[in-house]
Amino acid sequence: MKTALSWSSGKDSAWALHLLRQRRDVEIGALITTFNKSTDRVAMHGVRRGLVRQQASMVGLPLWEIELPWPCPNEEYESLMASVCKRAAEEGFSGMAFGDLFLRDIREYREKQLAGTGLEAVFPLWDFPTAELAQEMIASGLRAKLTCIDLRKLDPGFAGRDFDTALLQDLPSGVDHCGENGEFHTFVYAAPVFRQPVAVKCSDIVECDGFVFADVTKEE
Repeated sequence: MKTALSWSSGKDSAWALHLLRQRRDVEIGALITTFNKSTDRVAMHGVRRGLVRQQASMVGLPLWEIELPWPCPNEEYESLMASVCKRAAEEGFSGMAFGDLFLRDIREYREKQLAGTGLEAVFPLWDFPTAELAQEMIASGLRAKLTCIDLRKLDPGFAGRDFDTALLQDLPSGVDHCGENGEFHTFVYAAPVFRQPVAVKCSDIVECDGFVFADVTKEE
């Protein structure tokens, strides 16, 4: 099944790709990423477009870049994604994969949006116990930076930290180890699916609308 993968630039996307590439029934043909046109960054993750392009190069896949206006009404978002689905179907894709872990409403929304498009929704990480999953990712050599922190759930000092065992130990009780409830978002810079790591560093830390963002930049 030729499949496109929704690529947020974070660890869950990279792990989904890792698992899907081990399946004989799935061929990943493209990564799909939405960018905020006004900031030229991945929405919520705050990751620069150039870094996402580097990730795509490291995994050897074409990147479909979807431009979102800001603000972006849901109707417009759904119209843009319907166009992406149409393109995928026309190019011989029959599946679209997502790195969702356990949020049932998100899964149902994605399945609803794909209904009638000819694309099957694929969830390779679904229902993995997230504490175990986080440890497995780290043990595999996956490395990521926390790029966005929800201040309602985490201290701002977590912004820019590495997703590693020390971080997991420091997470407050009730915070999901993979950040699936929106506690944090990441940029993955090394993973089993990468030909080589993406050399990055964290520079500016910025607070905006209840979130703290760590600006990840290319390390020269």
